[in-house]
Amino acid sequence: MAQGGKGANQAVAVSRLGGQLTFVAKTGADIFGKNTRDVLVNDGIDVKYILEDKEEPTGVALIMVDEQAENSISVASGANAKLLPDDFNLIPEVIEDADIILMQLEIPLETVEYVATKAHALGKKVILNPAPGCRLPKSLLKKLYLLSPNETEAELISGIKVSDVPSAKEAAKQIHSMGVASVIITMGAKGALIYSENQFVLVPAVAVNAVDTTAAGDVFNGALAVALSKKESLVSAAGFASKAAAISVTRMGAQPSVPYLNDVI
Repeated sequence: MAQGGKGANQAVAVSRLGGQLTFVAKTGADIFGKNTRDVLVNDGIDVKYILEDKEEPTGVALIMVDEQAENSISVASGANAKLLPDDFNLIPEVIEDADIILMQLEIPLETVEYVATKAHALGKKVILNPAPGCRLPKSLLKKLYLLSPNETEAELISGIKVSDVPSAKEAAKQIHSMGVASVIITMGAKGALIYSENQFVLVPAVAVNAVDTTAAGDVFNGALAVALSKKESLVSAAGFASKAAAISVTRMGAQPSVPYLNDVI
């Protein structure tokens, strides 16, 4: 067993890579919830905004990894599904005090939309990693500074099958036309394709011997947010994120695979 969860993985990546963060989540009142808090504290993360649901258990997942290091994940959402907009009405400062809001889709879409709307109105940069993949409303896409899908997620959102760099470019342009300011499509060994300000940049992947791709996208997004918070360009930030993600796939597990800043340097 190992700690995981997309939001938690991203938070750990931000912390280990030198970022300052506030992490909002919800667990159950069970041993997994307690373990989650203990592990996050050890990573230097303030857990005062990790809320507790008295009825639902802490979210868990069973992950299968094949010989090519690709994974298949079955998730029991539990308390993740109970992180609702009303929770943020009790803690408005977490949006007000942040420069960058990083979210993913293991919490309810209504909550993602609510936070994005609040953050956008305050002029914050909202980054959404649309995983697990689903179709997204244009009303949400228009409030995003950056969307970071993988190939499958980009296809779900754009309606364009992504199999190579040319098709990824078409999908990125389509997503941009739906309202997103910038798009990064992560393509594994093919690299990360950026579309921003009507320009494409392909950031090459680092060649490694992959053993487990679990949490690679979470590490990429956490690292990306850290670099952007330090005022790096999108291309520079994606390069840093690609290196961090490359390290993570050489290690088994979700949070155990997340690198520290010295590893990336």
